[in-house]
Amino acid sequence: MSNGTRYDGLARKYRPQTFSELVGQEHVSRTLQNAIDSGRVAHAFLFTGARGVGKTSTARIMAKTLNCERGVTHEPCNVCPLCIEITKGTSTDVFEIDGASNNGVDDVRDLRDNIKYLPSHSRYRIIIIDEVHMLSTSAFNALLKTLEEPPEHVKFIFATTEPHKLPVTILSRCQRFDFKRVTLTKIIGRLRDIAGQENVTITDSSLTLIARKGDGSMRDSLTAFDQVLAFCGNTVSDDDVGTLLGTIDRRLLAEISAAIFSSDAQAVLAGIKKVDLVGYNMRQFCQELIEHFRNLLIIRSVKKPEEILDMTTAELDELCKQSLHVTALDIQRRLTLFIKADSEMAYASFPRLIVEMALLKAALLAPLVPIQELIEKIKALETAAAHTPSLPWEATKVSSAPPPSYAEPTGAAPARSPHHPTENKVSASLQGPMSGHTDWGRFVTFANEKDRQLGSVLEHGSPLKQEAGLIEIGFPAGSYFLTAAQDAEFIAEVQVLASTFAGKNTVIRVKPIEAGLADAPLSLAEKKKNDAEQHLEGLKREVESHPVIKEAERVFGCSITDVKEF
Repeated sequence: MSNGTRYDGLARKYRPQTFSELVGQEHVSRTLQNAIDSGRVAHAFLFTGARGVGKTSTARIMAKTLNCERGVTHEPCNVCPLCIEITKGTSTDVFEIDGASNNGVDDVRDLRDNIKYLPSHSRYRIIIIDEVHMLSTSAFNALLKTLEEPPEHVKFIFATTEPHKLPVTILSRCQRFDFKRVTLTKIIGRLRDIAGQENVTITDSSLTLIARKGDGSMRDSLTAFDQVLAFCGNTVSDDDVGTLLGTIDRRLLAEISAAIFSSDAQAVLAGIKKVDLVGYNMRQFCQELIEHFRNLLIIRSVKKPEEILDMTTAELDELCKQSLHVTALDIQRRLTLFIKADSEMAYASFPRLIVEMALLKAALLAPLVPIQELIEKIKALETAAAHTPSLPWEATKVSSAPPPSYAEPTGAAPARSPHHPTENKVSASLQGPMSGHTDWGRFVTFANEKDRQLGSVLEHGSPLKQEAGLIEIGFPAGSYFLTAAQDAEFIAEVQVLASTFAGKNTVIRVKPIEAGLADAPLSLAEKKKNDAEQHLEGLKREVESHPVIKEAERVFGCSITDVKEF
């Protein structure tokens, strides 16, 4: 300040000095006061909880209560010299130690040697170690013996945000008190009291934004309030608070969520543009949107949301109005999209696009039909189906005749000898040279039986020429099958098979087939594929024209996109 006086921040100026001033930790205050009144004060305490919820303040209040000149009472007087010394941090009998910077074994040994002496002018020597979890293992071991058998004039008060990092041997020797996160309404009430004492004009909406920024920490909320007063002076506007703290305006969240539920893509993208223009961080916006939809989901899912949600009555009423015309399932489906978008934004270089895609998906989600309505429609469909012809696939199941195969001979094969089944099949096939695609199919089947690897290559070949003593096979130019068929060993093996099949020496030639050659016959693989496609196309036409399918399309408002045969 210009006159040279030190400015104490609000967090320091309005630090609790009595148990009654300790906001949000009534369970701790009451237990400690009862212990003091009954004379059952432990030798070591452990205060755990999030940052800024009053752990160190409670330790100081406890120290003043135990050492107050007016006697050990459940509230310090705060006017005697001993209380004033502890408040200012100048007491020679109350040691406040930062565990992060005094975490070595030598520091603990010095402390242990020091507490052997009686207090200079107080009842107790009180050791307050903040962030005690930062002590080293050797420091904890050095402290352990003192905690086991402490002098009667010594009290230990440990504070930490991470109690799980403390050794079990330390935890078992302390009375533990878990400090809660301060609720939003209590933080707002405390901020309102301070605003009155500081002659600040501010709305409840702004106080709510400041309290939310604190996220359950009274100290963080007061720090944010300090920042707002430094920027705005004694008259605070809602817009200035939102801009300064970088919090998303609740009205903007409400507008975007309303646009999502009304499937208004234009309004959704306009809302994102507004978020970007104001300068909000896109990931923070996504997280606040997740929180907003989580609140809506809870409101639609439970009878008493006020017992679960940490928000003001006005905020709760506004959210109840927003959730009137949507179901819990509608909210949940969209909430899943936003959570996925948030995880994707962690490493993305285009966060706005990810948010836009998620919001558009949420806005354009197809509505779900209630299960009871589907059941009624299915019943109606079953009634209609009872008076219509059988379905195409049912007719297919009735027919037991196998589909035609390109490898089957047109004539009946002679009976096979029980001792030489293969020879019988070969002899049946040797009745004449190959003539036409059917003979080529029989030869490929024969080759498959003898050597599956050779047969699988021949299936992709086209019979360009079939004469007595000669077979010319074409393969697509540049294909793997052409390369495999041009191998000398492959040709030699096929020639042996062809000679056996035809009953005479047969030469095999392999030629490439250039793309677009119209007069080249189809390979067996191509013919099977074409026939299968034609079969499915015919089946699809038959399915689409069936009365039951037409009725299903009418009832469910859908259409056939694909037909598969299993």
